[in-house]
Amino acid sequence: MRTLRPLRGLLAAACAMACLPALPAVDLGEVTLEEAAQVGGQNLQLNGAGIARRLVFKVYAMGLYLPDRTQRTDAVLATAGARRMTIVPLRDIGGDDFCEAVMRDLSAERFASAEVRAHLLALADMIGQRPGGLRRGEVLTLDWVPGVGAVVALNGKPLAPPLRNRAVYDALLMVWLGEKPTDPALKAKLLGGGPADLREARL
Repeated sequence: MRTLRPLRGLLAAACAMACLPALPAVDLGEVTLEEAAQVGGQNLQLNGAGIARRLVFKVYAMGLYLPDRTQRTDAVLATAGARRMTIVPLRDIGGDDFCEAVMRDLSAERFASAEVRAHLLALADMIGQRPGGLRRGEVLTLDWVPGVGAVVALNGKPLAPPLRNRAVYDALLMVWLGEKPTDPALKAKLLGGGPADLREARL
């Protein structure tokens, strides 16, 4: 009987792990974001999430995924591992409108070098030239994958070869997390921190 006890313990542990509930999703009202993601083989957790607005209109939902949660922009930029921004349009966004918004946001970020801004504008132009622009409900992911670079994908399909310049990815994050973010209320939610804040992340 003694020889069976370790086996019973292993079976009990396996059963307990199998019965664990899946990580809950965060309900933003019109979009649901998972609380975990895997990027470049690394497990990430949702740091914060919210909805961006232009005037009174809801434009898109966004989530920031990191290896460890933080409430500080400098800690986000110092992250050595993978990172992800997920963007889900809440309405159709035409290509011209998308490019105009990106150019307006980048003009506010004076730290970005001419080279970095050129890369970002080229990326925005590529997305903006898609037939119909971005459609409501599509999923745009902006990933930093160590050893690979910045990977931009739409509905799981890469839109361009990876950009190996980390400064480009950091500049992209600063559009939402910088000192002059495109939406200060959204920045606060993306840097919201703990699970309790995430469950309240709806407008």
